[in-house]
Amino acid sequence: MYLRTFTFLAGLLMTAVAAFSQSSQTLTGTVSDTMCGAKHMMTNLTAGQCTRECVKQGSDYGLVSGGKVYTLKGDTKQMDKYAGQNVTVKGDVSGTTVTVRSISQAKQ
Repeated sequence: MYLRTFTFLAGLLMTAVAAFSQSSQTLTGTVSDTMCGAKHMMTNLTAGQCTRECVKQGSDYGLVSGGKVYTLKGDTKQMDKYAGQNVTVKGDVSGTTVTVRSISQAKQ
């Protein structure tokens, strides 16, 4: 009985910690991919074209912001639309992963 209660409480605590480790944030940066980051390897292509090619080869969409590369999770059609462009992303950040709630062209 005590073991079952302890296991339940431990699981509840871990769930709470995971929920609090995510924070809702707004980030501005450039849509890229996690393999290239800020420096694209396919120099004969535009940043958007390189991003799309790397994603086709298995890389995740990324956001280069503040010297960091965040992995973007969510609607890949929206991310593809903004590949290589400066955007504002609103979402839940956990470490270097952003679960995107909205993405739009960054205001100049």
